[in-house]
Amino acid sequence: MGSETYPLSALVLRNTKVGETDLIVTLLAEDGRQVRAVAKGARKPRSSFAARLDLFAQVDLLLVSGKSLDIVKEARLVDAHRQVSADMEHAAAAAVVADLACKITQQDMAFDRLYDLSCSALSSIGSSSVPDAVAVCAAYLLKSFAFAGLRPQLRMCASCGSPLDYGHMAPRQDVAFSVSEGGVICPSCLMYAQTSRVAAEVLRWADFLLHSTFADIVSAQVPERISFEILHLCQSWCVSHVSSRLKSLEFMFNCGLY
Repeated sequence: MGSETYPLSALVLRNTKVGETDLIVTLLAEDGRQVRAVAKGARKPRSSFAARLDLFAQVDLLLVSGKSLDIVKEARLVDAHRQVSADMEHAAAAAVVADLACKITQQDMAFDRLYDLSCSALSSIGSSSVPDAVAVCAAYLLKSFAFAGLRPQLRMCASCGSPLDYGHMAPRQDVAFSVSEGGVICPSCLMYAQTSRVAAEVLRWADFLLHSTFADIVSAQVPERISFEILHLCQSWCVSHVSSRLKSLEFMFNCGLY
């Protein structure tokens, strides 16, 4: 009996060269699973896969089930998301989307809404100014954490559940935040949690990014300084709750492009 052939709509998260001409692609399937497949001969100059399996490409595939890796038989390009590669600033922001998706997805485990969220984020990053692209990147991280059951608590104490209203605070006034406990901490719980201090305006913007559409985020023109402070929080969050540091974020912090 021959191997099973099946269709798959997916987003290309990572490409790995193997052998002289083959390519292993890490994919985010439409149902949120991570799928790894080999595209044989994809790196040959005249390969039909050459431009269809680029990083960030949204594709319709025909795959053959394999023992360790599935095999790409056909690939149709749906959206190349080429705008995200227009410059290094946009490409760096888009790389964070692919990086986190690789870290939080697993084979044979569906992840509702992550595929649509990732495609939408890439489209928004590609069509936005650089500061807005950074804000969309930060929003994607927060929303992905929430979808994964790792939502940071921004509106009530992560320790006791008491509502926290820092809307009346001065922008630079500090609020206690605990990555390990899962969010903001009220004054009554300070002695029980290891906290850092985060400006109230940063938390207000983070709450806005978490609960707003990408279109609304672009319209709001989030200050780039604020977006980067939120990205630093997200890196700490990822280290603590995903047990992984995002190399793509470290590049954004240290590349000197922004």
